[in-house]
Amino acid sequence: MKLKNNRNPISVAEAVFRVVERARRTGTETVPLAESYGRILVEPLAATHDVPHFDRSPYDGFAIRSADSAGASRDRRIKFKVIDHIGAGDVSKVTIGDFQAVRIMTGAALPSGADAVVMFEQAIVTEHSFTIRKAFAPQENLSLQGEDMRAGETVVPAGSFIHPGTVALLATFGYGQVQVARRPVVGILSTGTELLDVHSPLEPGKIRNSNGPMIAAQLARMGIPYKMYDTAADQLEECLLTVREALVETDCLITTGGVSVGDYDYLPEIYEQIGADVLFNKVAMRPGSVTTVAVSEGAFLFGLSGNPSACFTGFELFVRPALLKMMGADKTYLPRTTALLAEDYPIANPFTRFIRAVHDRTSVRPAGFNKSNAVSSIARGNSLIVLPGGTRGYAAGDPVDVLLLGVEEGTDEWVL
Repeated sequence: MKLKNNRNPISVAEAVFRVVERARRTGTETVPLAESYGRILVEPLAATHDVPHFDRSPYDGFAIRSADSAGASRDRRIKFKVIDHIGAGDVSKVTIGDFQAVRIMTGAALPSGADAVVMFEQAIVTEHSFTIRKAFAPQENLSLQGEDMRAGETVVPAGSFIHPGTVALLATFGYGQVQVARRPVVGILSTGTELLDVHSPLEPGKIRNSNGPMIAAQLARMGIPYKMYDTAADQLEECLLTVREALVETDCLITTGGVSVGDYDYLPEIYEQIGADVLFNKVAMRPGSVTTVAVSEGAFLFGLSGNPSACFTGFELFVRPALLKMMGADKTYLPRTTALLAEDYPIANPFTRFIRAVHDRTSVRPAGFNKSNAVSSIARGNSLIVLPGGTRGYAAGDPVDVLLLGVEEGTDEWVL
């Protein structure tokens, strides 16, 4: 029981650093392009050809030789004869001569001899000809070969989150199969004799287990598979057997409850019995100061608080970056912004406080009831207000740091 009695709080920044430093890579796998969204790119994505790979028209209009437009004005309109008509995907077989033009659609390849495009609205059109009243410069209204990307150019670095724009690039360059990081398999174990299944009727002294389903949803939001273990009662041997089983079957185990200093908080003793290396067992933060993280044979054991808000916050601050780091992601931390506090928050605290909040562009306000055992504010919030420890409270209008929740891609730097 040594760990219960030896709790020296470390800063949140130090705790995050210790976790990320111990994350080990999960390996790679190949997935079809259609299943690549939300994964982490293992190798840099390089352009396999120029984009565009030919000179083309970005507008509906007429391809001309710019030299033929010299001297055109309102008082001196110049006439062109239309000798061909092409759409996107077609290539004209003609070569444009003096004062000739090809009717061209958006995306179509520029015909031979042409070096400019007259937009349709810039011309007065008749059946087989048109006139213009301005001169066109060489390459005007053109999309030139390679202006977007050049063959061989790295366009997305390794470690990037694959979002819809990345998928578009992969498709552009013909990647039907994509090398991605293997997702870690995560175990979830909720501890506590007081916990009931979600389908069970309430009983005196009992509560339904909300932490397990909540963590499962947080993992699902990251696209990470999980294994839910049966809720464990406050019995040492039962918990120990489940933890040993989970460490064989998963890359990381998240437990909720059982990490405090109560008579039935057995996880610190379990860490000792399995020889786990405890990275920390107290963090200078509210809620969730009892958050404990250990490593056993390379596998993480995240001991999160049994209080829902503390559990939620601990996942976002510590579990999320660890899992992303295991997949080689280059942006592992919650995105941060600043906003003006919309209402007074006079509560002082020696530890850094993370308050479930509603962020609305330039302002942010607490999401409601904010004790560590609160559930309602988790449902309402889309962010976390960060108030440094040692402050005497804040007033409406004060600038504060805000961590944004539910954002696809984070940041590569811990800045708090």
